[in-house]
Amino acid sequence: MPPRISLVVPAHNEASYLPALLDSVDVARRGYARGAGAVEVIVADNASTDRTAELAAARGCRVARVENRAIAAARNGGAAVARGEVLAFTDADGRIHPRTFDVINAAISDPRAVGGATGMTMERWSAGIATTFAVGLLLIWATGMDSGVVFCRRTDFEAIGGYDERRLVAEDVAFLAALKRLGRRDGRKLVRPRGAKTVASTRKFDQFGDWHFLTRMPPVALRLLRDPAARPEFLDRYWYRPQR
Repeated sequence: MPPRISLVVPAHNEASYLPALLDSVDVARRGYARGAGAVEVIVADNASTDRTAELAAARGCRVARVENRAIAAARNGGAAVARGEVLAFTDADGRIHPRTFDVINAAISDPRAVGGATGMTMERWSAGIATTFAVGLLLIWATGMDSGVVFCRRTDFEAIGGYDERRLVAEDVAFLAALKRLGRRDGRKLVRPRGAKTVASTRKFDQFGDWHFLTRMPPVALRLLRDPAARPEFLDRYWYRPQR
C-alpha cells in the first residue's frame, strides 16, 4: 500500500540538525492513527558535502539527491519521488509535533481545504524574537498563510507546478499564494489547523542577532523590490552560504 502522507525535508549540510527532526518524526509516525507505515520520509539532499544523505538513509528515509542549489528545487526534487497522496514539507532544523500527521490528515480530509500549514513556535524566546514573531503573526492574519509543516494534496501540488525554482527566497510564500489562488476557483481555502505546531530553530537569530530580521531584512526586501533579479550578499549568506 502506498503511504498516505509523504514528508519532504529539504536539506543542505544538515547532519548536525537532522537527527533531532527525525527523532520527532519517528514519534509522530508511531502516534499516527493510520500507523507509521502510512508516512514516508524523504530527505531531499540539496548538494550536501557532509553526512546528511548517509545519516538520512541510515534512519530509514528515502534520499533524493538534488544538485540544483535552491530550496525550491530541493522541495520539488523530494516531491518528485514521493508516493503519498498528501505532500508535506518541513525544514531540517526544526522538530515536528507528535500529533502532526493526525492533524494534517484531518485537515486535508475536508474537501473545502486546498492545503495549509500547522503553524510554529520558537525553540527559545527573547524580546527581539518575540517582536519578530508578533510581526509575523500580523502577516499571517492578513494573508491566511502560515508556516510550520506545509501540506496539500499531490494533485493540487501538480496543478500549480510545485515550488517556483526561479525564486531563491520566499518560495514557500509564493507556493502558498499559488495554492490560495487555486482554491478560490472552486471555493476551497488554506487552513491553519491547531494542535500541531512545529518547534522552529532559532539558529539564524543565534548567528545574526535576535533583532536582525527587523533591522537587516527590510533594506534587502527594498532592494529586491527595485531589482527582483538581484541577489544581495547578505541574503546569499543567510540562506545559501550559512555557517554550519
